[in-house]
Amino acid sequence: MILVRAEEADLPRLLKFRTDASAWLSELGTDQWAKPFPASHILASVRRGEVYLAKEHLEKDAAATITLDRDADLSVWTPTEAAENAMYVHKLAVDRAYAGTGLGTQLLDWAGDEAARRGFRWLRLDAWTTNSRLQAYYMAHGFTHVRTNTDAQVVSGWAAQRPSRHAEHGFDVRHLEQPNG
Repeated sequence: MILVRAEEADLPRLLKFRTDASAWLSELGTDQWAKPFPASHILASVRRGEVYLAKEHLEKDAAATITLDRDADLSVWTPTEAAENAMYVHKLAVDRAYAGTGLGTQLLDWAGDEAARRGFRWLRLDAWTTNSRLQAYYMAHGFTHVRTNTDAQVVSGWAAQRPSRHAEHGFDVRHLEQPNG
């Protein structure tokens, strides 16, 4: 698998990841990602060079996506924590055709490796407050639960982190282009 930085032209595919994941999650009985995410928000992340796609080959459709940035959600992380040396995983999604292949684990390992390579101490994420299956997945991959914001207005209030660390993630990253601007 290769990892490439998403481009503006990838926006329809990134939105499809969300709608496909929402449909699958609905079958599992959760409303995670049921509300459409603003395309403008995803596009802004793409323009900042924070969105990545995993592909079998450059010409193939994306198998998965991950956003890695410094954007701490202040409804989840305290101002002190947000000021800490951390990177944040957002919008991790794997196409159902690749479910069970370990691709999500690979992406988390790459994100932790990338955070360590850039000198960040923590790899953090937040997850849907009511999705215990997803929370268990992250815990099984080395994340420690920090807190859960139970405010009804905060749907992704389960916060977790693990130390960033170098890892053999298995991605060919030679195709990663530097972000524009």
